[in-house]
Amino acid sequence: MAEQAKVGLGLRREMLDEFCQQVPDEINFFEVAPENWMTLGGKFGKQFRQLTEQHDFFCHGLSLSIGSPEELDTEFVKQIKAFLDLHQISIYSEHLSYCSGTGHMYDLMPIPFTDEAVTYVAKRIKQVEDILERPFILENVSFYAAPGAQMNEQTFVNAVLAEADCKLLLDVNNIYVNSINHQYDAAEFLASMPTERIEYMHIAGHYEESSDLMVDTHGADVIDPVWKLLQQSYQQHGVFPTLLERDFNIPETPELLIEINQIHQYQQQALLQAKSRSA
Repeated sequence: MAEQAKVGLGLRREMLDEFCQQVPDEINFFEVAPENWMTLGGKFGKQFRQLTEQHDFFCHGLSLSIGSPEELDTEFVKQIKAFLDLHQISIYSEHLSYCSGTGHMYDLMPIPFTDEAVTYVAKRIKQVEDILERPFILENVSFYAAPGAQMNEQTFVNAVLAEADCKLLLDVNNIYVNSINHQYDAAEFLASMPTERIEYMHIAGHYEESSDLMVDTHGADVIDPVWKLLQQSYQQHGVFPTLLERDFNIPETPELLIEINQIHQYQQQALLQAKSRSA
């Protein structure tokens, strides 16, 4: 399990100059959205290639639109595969949502929680896996409405994972945000996730619009209830590679390392607790 104790950071273009000089030891891998990097050339392209040759990278897509009513964009998936192959990246995840219909939307929209949607999404996931020649990793997402729901989010996520026989990117902040917005028990949801399908995890900050409305922004520090949920996750499911998401209001690296080191600390605590239980 020790090899799973890794902490990563989402890479932004403004970090390239710094990290091409030196990457702090505390950062074990980077995550990027392939859409933001696969057309880059020139200086940025060279810097990115330098980093992918020297460090572990995960990819987390934004616009695959796995739940879209439109046909799967297989040409786009082939472009993703070429990018993953070029940079020798084996980890590719996407959101359990959609962002396209008759046009492209710039928000991740909720898929109706129905049996029909479970079958539909699972079939599309298998299509993607066939093209990518890699496992597909699905992220539980934050959502703000549940149109046409025939089941709850917890049941829907588990059903899609089982039907598609795919892996899970467990986003701890999204569980917390949804638990406030939709008034469910975050700990119960967390416990219901299938340990054997978890590939890696996300943690992030969010914006509190009001006491009963949280907005998933990735633009703030992680708050205490989310840290506690991360600790619970390690205790219940074990330690997995965990990424700190910070998409804007990005502080300097030393400040980011405070949260990165907090994740390291929780991972080591969980591993020591697991070791003492098995002794």
